[in-house]
Amino acid sequence: MSRSPRSPLVLAGLLATAGVAHFATPRSFDATIPRALPGEPRTWTYASGAVELALAAGLALPKTRRTAALATAAFFVGVFPANVKMAVDWRHRPAPQKAAAIGRLPLQIPLVLWARSIAENGKGQA
Repeated sequence: MSRSPRSPLVLAGLLATAGVAHFATPRSFDATIPRALPGEPRTWTYASGAVELALAAGLALPKTRRTAALATAAFFVGVFPANVKMAVDWRHRPAPQKAAAIGRLPLQIPLVLWARSIAENGKGQA
């Protein structure tokens, strides 16, 4: 999936956009935080936004790209429970919102594979 040399930068842009959104509109993200996590949802919202920004920076730099790509793949797996919670919570919403929430679930697979592909292509780089 990461055949283009721009691929890491595109993924970095996606993560940076999501990271900024966590700070710009945190309330929408707070609602997706699983109740089983300790502490306040806003803390998790800000922490995940900060992680997304850090991962974006790591992907943008060739020296840290491979490690950041592996961490990004793990991050996408780690946030999957929030996507499941959102799909469950939104099951009674209007069809477009419900479809968006459910559509996020299988989207995690290509995101994980994309990040892993970037890591594989990063082997042998500085």
